[in-house]
Amino acid sequence: MNKIASPNRQKKEKIVAELLEKVNRAKGFVFTGYQGLTHKQLEGLKKAVKAFDADFVATKNTLILKAMGNARPPANSSAGEVGQAKLKMGNVLKDATATLFLYGDPVMPLKAIAKSLKELNLPSIKFGILDGLQMTGEQLLKLSTLPTRETLLTQLVFGLKSPISGLHRALNWNLQKFVMTLKAVEAKKS
Repeated sequence: MNKIASPNRQKKEKIVAELLEKVNRAKGFVFTGYQGLTHKQLEGLKKAVKAFDADFVATKNTLILKAMGNARPPANSSAGEVGQAKLKMGNVLKDATATLFLYGDPVMPLKAIAKSLKELNLPSIKFGILDGLQMTGEQLLKLSTLPTRETLLTQLVFGLKSPISGLHRALNWNLQKFVMTLKAVEAKKS
């Protein structure tokens, strides 16, 4: 005898499947409390992080825990570690929780969350998981103050270029000084 799933259960299974896809794709997660945000503010925050290859999803804690539990474990961890992380998350995920799924560089989406936190004093950052490491809200806010990857690469290139430019300038100045001295001698003789 086949049981037909209720529409509510089907809806929840669909949400868990979508969350599972996001969990498997994400390189990091940030869990925030979003109580107090208006619908317009929440949608604005979703739009802001979407531009930086991230998703901000507000859903029931049980559904996100179910999706995290069904996720394939990262290559460098065992199933036991994933189970322990899920148990820790279950203890921390209280009240309304939104999840920030980070697919690329985590700094810019974290900057968007930090900007919202500064302007509205919401959302509160509970904790995050980046590269398999569990991080506190304070650590994530410190991470949001870092320059972007592109900025760091630009600084590195200019840092590497600086000694060469200095040498070029020094050698060029000596040549220019020599030419000016020759012109002064030539002007004095004529």
